Amino acid sequence: MRATGTLAEAAASLKRAAGSTLPALVLMTDEARLADPLPAARALPAGSAIILRHYGVPERAALARQLTAIARRRGLVLLVGEDPVLARRVGAGGVHLPERALRRAGAVRWQREWLVTAAVHSHAALSTAAACGADAALLSPVFATPSHRDVRALGLQRFAALAQASPIPVYALGGIDRTRANLLRGSGAVGIAGIGGLVPRASNDPRHGRCGT
Repeated sequence: MRATGTLAEAAASLKRAAGSTLPALVLMTDEARLADPLPAARALPAGSAIILRHYGVPERAALARQLTAIARRRGLVLLVGEDPVLARRVGAGGVHLPERALRRAGAVRWQREWLVTAAVHSHAALSTAAACGADAALLSPVFATPSHRDVRALGLQRFAALAQASPIPVYALGGIDRTRANLLRGSGAVGIAGIGGLVPRASNDPRHGRCGT
């Protein structure tokens, strides 16, 4: 909890200001930057969400089951990236769609109780995500981030304009640390999503192995 406390408070403040019922904080797994997401998942405040990416790793189904167990114990919501079949199999709380998958998804009928999120980078993608039945979008990168060095950051002003015009709720993603989180006040974001900023220091150490994946 100590590693995510300040970000959690900032995310909760955004959620309250937006009058949202969605999770305030979203942890995204990442094969390179967060090989073992289990400690970070256990450190999340109750009511947060986890998006399982780890696309293509052979142990993905096993990792999904482990994260489902943690989510149930801690009152979290697990979303499985781009795989509704696996999400149903493990009893996850929903699915997450990368932007590349939005057009393929079309107007899919998701399970009624599921939370569906989408990754987007533009106004057009926000509209497509809404048409696909997404409940919320993760708009990025707000700030410069090591995970997308070749992508120009939106910046706070552009992010706020997109978020406030969006047909669906928007999470802020990309380069958000404890200081920058406070800059999101009044931006229209309903919460914060991230990888590095939500990881306990030991879990983010590249010397740690790939246990759990």
